[in-house]
Amino acid sequence: MLEAHNLSAERGATRLFSDLSFKVGTGEALMITGANGTGKTTLLRMLAGLSAPAAGEIRWRGQIVKPFDPRLRGAVAFAGHPIALKDELTAEENLAAAAALSGEPASPDAVRSALEVVSLSRQRSLPARVLSQGQRRRIGLARLTLVRRVLWLLDEPVTALDAAGTALLARLVGEHVQTGGLAIAATHTPLILPQVRLHSLALA
Repeated sequence: MLEAHNLSAERGATRLFSDLSFKVGTGEALMITGANGTGKTTLLRMLAGLSAPAAGEIRWRGQIVKPFDPRLRGAVAFAGHPIALKDELTAEENLAAAAALSGEPASPDAVRSALEVVSLSRQRSLPARVLSQGQRRRIGLARLTLVRRVLWLLDEPVTALDAAGTALLARLVGEHVQTGGLAIAATHTPLILPQVRLHSLALA
């Protein structure tokens, strides 16, 4: 269970949101919507343990957690926007590096299998600089399947994906949640997850 209690966020002298509370449990997903500048990314960064709220608290499995708390950081797979790739590395090398940085190095076979899941087998040896934005986004999806974390935090995950990529994303999120994971996505384009207990949160 991930819980937010009376969270507030500020940017300079501007209050983005206040008194925000919600819970997301095992097997559930939360879609966060709102116009640009309402604090969607700021909220995700708080939930990932990367920044502190101006007020309120975050609890993971009933325990209050602060920024960079290893209990929370070890449970989170955060897919930010934009995608963090090194242009000179291949798709395969980028994915292997991402797994190593997460503390869970992956074998070459596991990396290739993850790229196959997102239909990038043919592009695995190409440098990231020649890949389309949608293909780059798919590398991020491959990382989610390769680095096993229970809590997925996704920032505008549909950006640059075509219809097939969006359907793939929805399938991966659905499978993750149905097998006991949690997923929270900030998005302008809500995902269709028909067999998932789905909550929504709109930031004004």
